[in-house]
Amino acid sequence: MASEARDRVFGKGVFIRGLIEFSNHCRNDCLYCGIRRSNRQAERYRMTPDEILATCSAGHELGFRTFVLQSGEDPFYGPGIVAEIVSGIKASFPDSAVTLSLGEHPPESYALWRAAGADRYLLRHETRNPGHYATLHPRNMNIDSRVRCLRTLKELGYQVGCGFMVGSPGQTPELLAEDLLFIRDLKPHMVGIGPFIPHKDTPLASAPPGDVDETLFLLGILRLMDPTLLIPATTALGTLDGTGREKGVMAGANVIMPILTPMGVRDKYLLYDNKICTGDASSVCRMCVQRRMESIGHEIDTARGDHPDLAFRASPGTPPAPAPSAV
Repeated sequence: MASEARDRVFGKGVFIRGLIEFSNHCRNDCLYCGIRRSNRQAERYRMTPDEILATCSAGHELGFRTFVLQSGEDPFYGPGIVAEIVSGIKASFPDSAVTLSLGEHPPESYALWRAAGADRYLLRHETRNPGHYATLHPRNMNIDSRVRCLRTLKELGYQVGCGFMVGSPGQTPELLAEDLLFIRDLKPHMVGIGPFIPHKDTPLASAPPGDVDETLFLLGILRLMDPTLLIPATTALGTLDGTGREKGVMAGANVIMPILTPMGVRDKYLLYDNKICTGDASSVCRMCVQRRMESIGHEIDTARGDHPDLAFRASPGTPPAPAPSAV
């Protein structure tokens, strides 16, 4: 049912996003994350703005028209530096979208990056329940702050993405229901969910991973809740199941995010153990994803892949066109 709902809006095309993990430094100390501040085993790195632009150039040649800039919450990249990186990408590749995934920041930073040309922002809320959130994060973080950021991003005109881990320690069906109700209320443009996978150098190293089938079931529920959502078949799904990304698409997903991070640092951005695709060149990942999608009757769509309600927005401040009639 979810797959049919997706096809009515998007057809058989699966959008690809080029993921550039440009820094694994982070000021936060989330208990589940491999790049948490307290992990002394993590080999830290930062990419320069020129390196990020060069990576986008290589991705553009491979057919990517969305670049996802992701990092830990690294104070080294101040608001102005990020704005310059975004404007540089938009100037060099005006046919491409820029998605940021940089965590929580003040409203003025979000506004600056939006004005520089950023199109989308991913900020997974992880769990809407305050008590559950507190068991996964340090005391200086709280879910209310994250929700405020998500609402600010929507007000600024970003295409906004949230999401949660499936099977995180302490999660219950009731807590998952809270997440779904929160998403229904927020009305994001994108939702990313993936199974929890422990990292050996974190306090939650001994916790069991999330369940692939449960993740697929929830992915289908999300698609039926809102057929217009942009939903990725995540790398985490592919890590726990060799055909997890294919199963994700068959359950209603319509986005794949191959990794463009340069080979020299790709294996250092490890949020969880055994992450796939850390040893493959970007061109190999690109063709691998295409073959995998073709094997299940889908095709790669190299368009920007905007949300249907915003597909014709030309620049910040331009009113969105009406949604397609299929929606």
